[in-house]
Amino acid sequence: MYGFALSGLPDAGSLLVDAPGNWPTLRIERDAPGRRPAVERVSRDHATVWLTGDGFAELDRARMLARVRVPSGTADAAIVHPFMAPVALIMAWWLGRDTFHGGAIVADGGVWGVLGEKTAGKSTLLASFALAGVPVMSDDVLVIDGDGVLAGPRSVDLRGDAARRLGAGEPLGQVGARERWRLALPEIAARLPLRGWITLAWGRDLAIEPLRGQARLAELLPHQGVRLGASDPAAFLRLSALPHLRLTRPRDFGALPELRERLLESISG
Repeated sequence: MYGFALSGLPDAGSLLVDAPGNWPTLRIERDAPGRRPAVERVSRDHATVWLTGDGFAELDRARMLARVRVPSGTADAAIVHPFMAPVALIMAWWLGRDTFHGGAIVADGGVWGVLGEKTAGKSTLLASFALAGVPVMSDDVLVIDGDGVLAGPRSVDLRGDAARRLGAGEPLGQVGARERWRLALPEIAARLPLRGWITLAWGRDLAIEPLRGQARLAELLPHQGVRLGASDPAAFLRLSALPHLRLTRPRDFGALPELRERLLESISG
């Protein structure tokens, strides 16, 4: 998951992809919650990062270890998603990979990253695609290795209203900072080529606009997973040169079928 073979989470298998032999093993250890530090810290070899809710994790680069401090009884599946997201972002950044806050679908032979602000409806859109049979590569974190995207957990987590409107998702209760309804995703390849980007926006009408030149770079920058600089600036520029669509749509669940159709046509066209 996210380019790592996880150890220490024996009951999370249904959320994990089959890790290739060249993926490094990331060991997960649990510890008592304790008092969360007032600030996050990242150095060359160690990091302390906040987890959703009041938890935090202590990371050791050399040992490939994440000591996760969450309430006792937290399920392995909850550690995988959503608590692993900030852990994966830092660990991947240490390995020289580019990371983004966003999800991804698979279309036209490759992965299209789906970016947007916290309330942009990314998970709702991804769940809609999954229910329509379009593969989803990741829900909330993108890890990119060269020209490929590394698969995320096999689930999309929804809010209550979206779960009810889509008629999908298993209620989990409160996990982290909010209640969640989980839509399970089928298995997927561990790594697939990155083809382009989709940025989400709200608007009165449905519109799909191709971005060009500097606008592509400007749309990527706010969604970097780690705000400590790109691992490789030249590689980041290559990512920004890929096709990029801005998808504007109304806040209307009834528009989702047309949206999916038009977006897939734009990708393949």
